[in-house]
Amino acid sequence: MKQIVSGIGSLLLITALAVGPAAAWSSANRYGGSTQHSYGSTSHTNAYGGSTEHVAGEGTEHTNAYGGSSAHSYYGGSEHTYASGGTAYHSPYPAYHPPTYYPYHPPTTVTYNYNTSGCYGCAAAAGAVVGMAAGAAAASASTSAATSSAYSSGYAAGSANTAATSSAYNAGVAAGSASTTSAYNAGVATGAAMASAPAGGAYVMGVHYAALPAGAMVINKNGTTYYLSGNTWFQPASGANGVYYTVVPAP
Repeated sequence: MKQIVSGIGSLLLITALAVGPAAAWSSANRYGGSTQHSYGSTSHTNAYGGSTEHVAGEGTEHTNAYGGSSAHSYYGGSEHTYASGGTAYHSPYPAYHPPTYYPYHPPTTVTYNYNTSGCYGCAAAAGAVVGMAAGAAAASASTSAATSSAYSSGYAAGSANTAATSSAYNAGVAAGSASTTSAYNAGVATGAAMASAPAGGAYVMGVHYAALPAGAMVINKNGTTYYLSGNTWFQPASGANGVYYTVVPAP
């Protein structure tokens, strides 16, 4: 009788436990992996060494068999780490794109053409424009005629002036030739006079002579060269016809 009561009590206890919620559980997978769950957390391990874990309020993380891992945060954003060490991150916030500024295009000025019925004074303005055009054409024709006439007159006058200039040139050449010849002859005569010694050997003060008297001595006085003949002093200088000698006071 006691065994029957004990058996019934055990059965009631097992039934009571089975009806209550399970707080945690664990399961071994068929191919070697395992899965575990506890309040707010679940983890899984596969047969190749990879694992996955999820924690409520934090996020999910997975590690593969080659050492790489991926994680996603509860607050947004994902990150992946490669077995080689490289990482890639995806932000939960959209990428920032700066605003695009377009170049300024000023407004195009449009000219409106009004007809005469709707524009006060437009007919008069149009008549003025036509009158200005006609006047400009007339002025242009008059100017062309005047210019042509002035050109003809100027050409004729220029030809006459050219003839006069030619005559003047020829006259000037003739006069110049005559003057040059006269001046040349006068210079030759003057040079001949200078080359000649004065009569009686008397030299005039300040007069230029082409040659020194025979026996004149060279004297250097105060840095200047002189020639002395008797009591007469000469100072040499260079001219167009060569060296000449001027009678000077005694230094």
